[in-house]
Amino acid sequence: MSTYTIGLMSGTSLDGIDGVLLESGADHSHRVLAAASSDLPSGLRLAFLGLNQSGPNELHRAAVAACQLAELYAHVVAQLLQSSGLAAAQVRAIGAHGQTVRHRPPGPGIAHPYTLQINQPALLAERSGIAVVADFRSRDVAAGGQGAPLVPAFHQRIFGRAGQSVLVLNLGGIANLTALPASGAVYGLDSGPGNALLDLWCQRHTGAWFDRDGAWGASGCEQPDLLAHLLEEPYFQQRGCKSTGRDLFHADWLAERLRGFAALPPADVQATLTRLTARSIAGAVQGVNWGWGDEPAGPQQVWVCGGGSRNGYLMRLLAEELPGAPVQPSEAAGWPAHWVEPAAFAWLALQAIEGKTGNVPSVTGASGPRVLGAIYPA
Repeated sequence: MSTYTIGLMSGTSLDGIDGVLLESGADHSHRVLAAASSDLPSGLRLAFLGLNQSGPNELHRAAVAACQLAELYAHVVAQLLQSSGLAAAQVRAIGAHGQTVRHRPPGPGIAHPYTLQINQPALLAERSGIAVVADFRSRDVAAGGQGAPLVPAFHQRIFGRAGQSVLVLNLGGIANLTALPASGAVYGLDSGPGNALLDLWCQRHTGAWFDRDGAWGASGCEQPDLLAHLLEEPYFQQRGCKSTGRDLFHADWLAERLRGFAALPPADVQATLTRLTARSIAGAVQGVNWGWGDEPAGPQQVWVCGGGSRNGYLMRLLAEELPGAPVQPSEAAGWPAHWVEPAAFAWLALQAIEGKTGNVPSVTGASGPRVLGAIYPA
């Protein structure tokens, strides 16, 4: 018998909401029956960006944004039900991650680690008539983990290949990677900025929300001195389990590191920021224990999902930085780039409803496997 769940994702890129209706078989197979998306209104996008740092009346602003997001989620759910022909009663649960605005996982100087996703799952359950699973990260953080990334277990299911070393890159606002060595181990971490700094700089200098196909960045010239300065960020030197977000890589971070480089053409900065994303990913990949028997010490295949997979310039730089394996969009593996993350949260919702664990302690650093998420019944 098949089980149906819905996954919703509005990631750190803030480019919209992606939703999928996932069919999971008793044989552990997964396929997407329907997909839908919705743009984030510019006002809500700016509200979320403003909540990444403290400001006046932020509790009220966060509560209002949560309600607005839940209404948009409900609209995407209605689209999925209509296009699939399923009734709400046939869907076991919705996995709604929410919008991360603060992420302070365990680490040096963090006395009280926490993670905060803006969401209103009770309202979504009321609007949709379907049970909602939310707040996936908090239990892992409570168990001493980073609370992120949470998608590696699902990546292993859909991209893992026996006897092959595979790397999965999710290029959202923050870039995260899942390393699947041929040994069967699972590693993962946030490597650093994905699209967040690129989008910020592009919006500031062109008015566009993102650099379409990376064309503007490709028109510039990389600046080695600036790249070296950006790579001095201590986060890039951290080893082991780690995660990050807009708490670190935000407008003030970029402004501070551009001091002394004010004369550079904006397109050159964009080119260098694109290289920063690719280079920081490559550095993280080099830190993975890929070797096993006669297997090569690196991935044999690289699958790229998330919005950054549509940045042709970034994809070319990734191919340069990861020369030992073909770098391809996840579409080539049968999973369109915007399906993968929402499908992962549809699967995590099913795990929660069935009382099964969803985290990977070797990825997050948690003290053990945990059932993730809080359940809001229909």
